Amino acid sequence: MHPNALLELATELLHRVLQFTAPADNVVSDFFRQQRVLGMRERHTLAETTYTVLRQRLLFQHLAQSGRGEMERRLVLLGWQGNDGFLRAALSPDEQRWLETVAQVDPTALPEKLRHNLPQWLCEPLQSQLGAEFWPLVDSLNQPAPLDLRVNTLKARREEVQAALAAQGIHATVTPFSPLGLRINGKPALHRLDIFLRGDVEVQDEGSQLLALLTDAKRGEMVVDFCAGAGGKTLALGAAMRNTGRLYAFDTSGHRLASLKPRLARSGLSNVHPVQIAHERDDRIKRLAGKIDRVLVDAPCSGLGTLRRNPDLKWRQLAQSVTELQVKQAAILASAARLVKPGGRLIYATCSLLQGENEAVADTFGAQQAGQFKSLDAATALSRAHVDNAQNLVRNGCLRLWPHQHHTDGFFAAVWERA
Repeated sequence: MHPNALLELATELLHRVLQFTAPADNVVSDFFRQQRVLGMRERHTLAETTYTVLRQRLLFQHLAQSGRGEMERRLVLLGWQGNDGFLRAALSPDEQRWLETVAQVDPTALPEKLRHNLPQWLCEPLQSQLGAEFWPLVDSLNQPAPLDLRVNTLKARREEVQAALAAQGIHATVTPFSPLGLRINGKPALHRLDIFLRGDVEVQDEGSQLLALLTDAKRGEMVVDFCAGAGGKTLALGAAMRNTGRLYAFDTSGHRLASLKPRLARSGLSNVHPVQIAHERDDRIKRLAGKIDRVLVDAPCSGLGTLRRNPDLKWRQLAQSVTELQVKQAAILASAARLVKPGGRLIYATCSLLQGENEAVADTFGAQQAGQFKSLDAATALSRAHVDNAQNLVRNGCLRLWPHQHHTDGFFAAVWERA
């Protein structure tokens, strides 16, 4: 494709994404479906340029003020992730001079908000929580996340999958904590590989794998994935159960549960029962009260732990939305707790970085249910699930994962056992 044409497409794509009317990954996917002439390398350039702008939006908008022409084009030039020579062929002399001038700006001399590229409502609680570690977190959030895979132990062993990837020229390393995971830098066309098509692996961040391991689902048990979504953790739980027992995948979204079906077919699992519910007090839930061995509540949350993958979230979320989510999280946790039988395990988890969605919700529940549920130490539970260095993943008895420390998405989980 001619350089000018690709630059115009990048500008158009960014314009659509910056409307913030839908998640960026959905907008990018829809755009690519409309532009079928694009090759793999061109798609990579457009997508990575868009995500780079989203990660550093405040800085780039500040720098773009000194340029001329359409704002989205200037932002694309600042965030370009393709071949430099290809880009220069599409630039006017004025644009080339402007980029050279901008390149001389010292980012360390700019105001903090232009260096952390976070909205103030998010920046303040994170700085308060992390202190000196705030800036390492910022640096990690501005980097693309690696591709993590979970090996489906019903069908394959980790070393076999690693060897199969190597045979395709894909270097994968074992994840540092999860005994089920492999990590790949870059984005190979995994969906075309036999190991993916036959269900040997699933794409799943290591942190998400650890949530499933923390649940400790066993053969023959009754288990509930209370907010199953597209079912990544459901599949991990089913494999841990060795395709025995009964595993309910609850969600209010039929669309999300529908996306579980092809993954379920690949997995080889037959013990999974997807159920669409109206709300957390649905009658179908009430019928299971006091009967379930393990209940995992991966609650709806801000998703701010996934900013490496979804940098648009920091611009689409609002402080008010997070406050509203906390009320919903508490209600879902209280309802899910009714399912747990005596001696059963309850896990509350989010992929958020914020204490308000994490410790605050868990602490309130723990205080209200002090006679019914006792807290379990997450490090002990993870160690029993063969997780290496589990003590490095836990703070105050709860799982606490940070991108800059653990190289996973940001996750939180608290664990209780019913008295």
